[in-house]
Amino acid sequence: MANTYTQIHIQVVTAVKYRQALIHPEWKHSLHKYMTGIIQNHKHKLLAINSMPDHIHFLFGFRPHQSLSDLVGIVKKEASEWINSNKLTEKQFRWQEGYGAFSYTKSLVNVVATYIENQETHHRKKSFLEEYKELLDEFGIDYDQNYCIKLPE
Repeated sequence: MANTYTQIHIQVVTAVKYRQALIHPEWKHSLHKYMTGIIQNHKHKLLAINSMPDHIHFLFGFRPHQSLSDLVGIVKKEASEWINSNKLTEKQFRWQEGYGAFSYTKSLVNVVATYIENQETHHRKKSFLEEYKELLDEFGIDYDQNYCIKLPE
């Protein structure tokens, strides 16, 4: 797209299906590298990524040549296939349907990146569901509690 100039920063948050704690500390950094590669192969720029056992956050510079939903779908699908083909979990690994996506101005990118990098500390005080609902509320996003995040079965 000649003469197209954008500056779009998006944080995506997605959970493991039923919020199962399946992302293991032993291989989570390899997962982050793999997901970084997927995002970069689609010509977007990863700025921060971190996960907890039941969810992941990634912040990236988004290029408008691809829809956000297509990119997130590809990242989730390919990451699941990588986890499953490497037999990193006893159960089949799947991501929760849907995701949260939140946009930020350039002035907040470092703040959001630091927030993502410090997930372990943050979650000592707050659960993922509390954090996710706070993000939805902060951004004024209407949601149905019944469909926000499926509870563990």
